[in-house]
Amino acid sequence: MSDYPAPLARLVDELRRLPGVGPKSAQRIAFHLLKAPKEDAARLAEAVGELQQALRLCSACNAVTDRDVCATCADGGRSDRVVCVVEEPHNLLAVERTRDFKGRYHVLHGALSPLQGIGPDELKVQGLLDRVRGGGVEEAAYLARLLKPLGVKVTRIAMGVPVGSDLEWADEVTMAKALEGRREY
Repeated sequence: MSDYPAPLARLVDELRRLPGVGPKSAQRIAFHLLKAPKEDAARLAEAVGELQQALRLCSACNAVTDRDVCATCADGGRSDRVVCVVEEPHNLLAVERTRDFKGRYHVLHGALSPLQGIGPDELKVQGLLDRVRGGGVEEAAYLARLLKPLGVKVTRIAMGVPVGSDLEWADEVTMAKALEGRREY
């Protein structure tokens, strides 16, 4: 990006670091921001800055929240007996859109990937194990090998969502059917 002035080249380089943003998209976004009113760019910069300062992980489930315990965990109408374990916070939203799951969540913030050096210690697994050991959990959807020995029923979502696919792209009906037809490991 040496053909651009330094501030523009820096912005393009930073935008390219975002998932799903390639070189052309980064350039389009950068030039859009350059043409936009200064107030628009300032609001965007403020929103990005606030993201890091105002948000944290829920102390119970690791979802992204602006308080100690997220709204889902604070909901007294949910069952503590069933925990849906998801890889990323946006996966929780995909399940919630179905309006069918009335249990609790646990967000791992990634997936096991030994080839990339991501093991249980790099994920939020210990909190899940502590929750299960604490009692009350009867069913968990994921991490069968670790949880099954603790005497908890371990299930996985059923048909409709291909293994390894991102839950974010599944529609509400498919997700609802997949949750409804959970199968035990």
